[in-house]
Amino acid sequence: MFLIRMGIPEMERLWNDLQSKYRSGAISSNEERLYKKWGKALKLLSSDPFHRSLHSHEITALSRRYGIKVWESYLENKVSAAMRMFWVYGPDKGEITIIGLDPHPEDKKNGAYDRISLSDLP
Repeated sequence: MFLIRMGIPEMERLWNDLQSKYRSGAISSNEERLYKKWGKALKLLSSDPFHRSLHSHEITALSRRYGIKVWESYLENKVSAAMRMFWVYGPDKGEITIIGLDPHPEDKKNGAYDRISLSDLP
């Protein structure tokens, strides 16, 4: 099992915001859908980063930019603007940090991954 951490400040803020809204019942239907899909993906990632339904794979353009291997995993598939989470191993052994959450880039060529903003490690 891996300990899942959220990158700072963006991912940590987003996760805490969704979690707070869900618990208080003040969450929109779109936010709730994201929260549930993301939560499910985090559970799978924690037990097996390469679980078949996650379709995890390295994104070399982001690995070069970030300086360590950056992986992409699916929250959903075969829908318009399917959400993807970007993650790295660390900062400590047995940990995975979520550093980005974005819709799948429409065009993988022409620098599509350049627009993805990545959080820092905690």
